[in-house]
Amino acid sequence: MSTTERDYYELLGVPRGASEAEIKKAFRALARELHPDVSDHPEAEERFKLVVEAYEVLSKPETRELYDRFGHAGLRSGGYQPTGVDFGNLSDLFSAFFGEDLFGASARPRGRQRGADIAAEVEIELTEAAKGLKREVAFTAEAVCHVCEGSGMEPGTEPTTCPTCNGQGMFQQVSQSLFGQVMRTQTCPTCAGAGKVIEHPCENCKGSGREVEERTLEVEIPAGIHDRQPIRISGEGHVGARGGRAGDVYVVVRVHPDERFVREGDDLVSTLELTMTQAALGGKATVPTLDGEMEVTIEPGAQPGTVLNLKGKGMPRLQGFGHGDLRLLLTVLVPRRLDDEQRKLLEQFEQSAVAATYEQDEGLFNRLRGIFH
Repeated sequence: MSTTERDYYELLGVPRGASEAEIKKAFRALARELHPDVSDHPEAEERFKLVVEAYEVLSKPETRELYDRFGHAGLRSGGYQPTGVDFGNLSDLFSAFFGEDLFGASARPRGRQRGADIAAEVEIELTEAAKGLKREVAFTAEAVCHVCEGSGMEPGTEPTTCPTCNGQGMFQQVSQSLFGQVMRTQTCPTCAGAGKVIEHPCENCKGSGREVEERTLEVEIPAGIHDRQPIRISGEGHVGARGGRAGDVYVVVRVHPDERFVREGDDLVSTLELTMTQAALGGKATVPTLDGEMEVTIEPGAQPGTVLNLKGKGMPRLQGFGHGDLRLLLTVLVPRRLDDEQRKLLEQFEQSAVAATYEQDEGLFNRLRGIFH
């Protein structure tokens, strides 16, 4: 495993079944230890970036599920790209990830703030999942207001200096405790840390600097994708605050069941019904596959529960390295309504049959076990 593909759980020092709280706790501790503001170790910066990437993946249910099932290859095929580490100091890091300052106290974010992610969904058929396709996905997202261009001010107006903090964005508050006076520095509640107050908010966005817009994106769905697997589209989510990067869009792909097949990983399982005489005499049978119908050979004396394995006729693997198999479970139809002549013929056959006629090559248990192996 390369340095950049180290196990994320190992990087954070948590077990694979770790809770969200345990992952967050481990990340906080490692961030304090490895951040360039704190550590001067030559490898600290590189390890810090890997730890941030690990937390980014494991803290989100959709990317954690994708990583747990398919590892780094699954993340790449799903469109995931790690966010660049662009934090000025350790306090900014904690504010961006937790909405907290370095010591865990709640604080309003200052400076650039990344936009929120968006979840969307697209539905496809199993045959489409087998070949891959492009599909348009519609969703709503917050964008920069086209009137004020994100300033939140009516065009032609200017903000004024905040009277509460005198343009500092922060103010100090002194309180008395058992240990004497305690001075606390807080984000200014009037200007939310901006240092400026908007007296004439934009009428279009009501001063938020944002507006909701309808978007349509063309999403490339890779061949072999699994049901409920997300595809990440970077930078197409809600717009960030104060010049921060936009969030991402996670498109969850729903693959409809196909009545002809049951999917097991990259393999497909289906049934092939034979009449009693077809099973006894053998011959040819036509079966459905993802590429259309094909003819298979049935050996004489085919038994119920026998599995025919069609190599490479299953789903393509996500990375494009080959296909799974199509496994056909043979079932034998026993006639339920016989006329007199058919009954007579069967009675004659039964009278002429000997022990060797029904001799088994393998037990039922072994045939059934072949379905799952």
